[in-house]
Amino acid sequence: MKEILYDEIPSLDLASFYGNDKKKKEEFVAALGAAYHNIGFVAIRNHFLSDDLQQKLYVAIKKFFALKDETKQKYERADLAGQRGYIGKGKEHAKGRNTGDLKEFYHVGQELDEAELRKEGYPANIWPDEVPELKQISVDVYRALEKTGTYMLRAIALYLELPENYFDDKIKNGNSILRPIHYYPIENPDAVPADAVRAAEHGDINLITLLMGASADGLQVLRRDGKWIPITALPDQLVVNVGDMLERLTNKTLKSTIHRVVNPPRHLMNTPRYSIPFFMHPRSEMSLAALPGTVNKENPKKWDDITAGEFLDQRLAEIGLKKK
Repeated sequence: MKEILYDEIPSLDLASFYGNDKKKKEEFVAALGAAYHNIGFVAIRNHFLSDDLQQKLYVAIKKFFALKDETKQKYERADLAGQRGYIGKGKEHAKGRNTGDLKEFYHVGQELDEAELRKEGYPANIWPDEVPELKQISVDVYRALEKTGTYMLRAIALYLELPENYFDDKIKNGNSILRPIHYYPIENPDAVPADAVRAAEHGDINLITLLMGASADGLQVLRRDGKWIPITALPDQLVVNVGDMLERLTNKTLKSTIHRVVNPPRHLMNTPRYSIPFFMHPRSEMSLAALPGTVNKENPKKWDDITAGEFLDQRLAEIGLKKK
């Protein structure tokens, strides 16, 4: 496939995929595959997350992050390796770095009954007493993004010449995470490490990431020629990118592109930024071994076999959330 260097990420209409027009569906699959092969990012409209629900979640998370640090820390559980509840300022860093990112965040996983949680091996979600509305809003957003991600993965399956529902059973009750992030204001930039940034350059761990509009600029993606380009999406769009698990599964046929959140100009460091990604993970037992159709003489197998759960544990240790 001829390499394309985009100046901005492509924008696609998901309704072309789930509608009744076969030609439009085929065109969506081809365009998505080309974008994910070349830059790993697209903007999607006509997804399943309503603007009303999105705005309600932003209101609720701003309310939570405005609480005092000691109040928020009641919901931080070190034994869960940052997989549920609150994760404090500077706790996470990019792979290969030691300086913590200038952010704090909250993790929401599958909301299942006790028996299902035990069966799946997931910890229960942690909900703050001070913001009771956060629970229902988060669960509703989680389900809407999970549904959107399911359709995206069906399109990816067709592009890879797999059955359309190839991923369905692998993501049912998958280990996906909704992560509201607060890039907190820095009143005195000289007081933080010189190399500290809001989110250092990294690839996402999971299959795909779905990102609703952030509250400020700053997200950039590294093009294959070494140029950083800004990621922008209209208010009604989601940015959806390839994660490391999908790159590994497809033997780099689809690209998990490095991206970052840069600091604003110094005079704006005292302003906050909020962002809410949804990291779509499969079930822990899913194999990430390269799909047979992606390995050939021109593209030999790049990684050893590993399960999604093993890969996640490995990466959580690398980014400082889990002890090695």
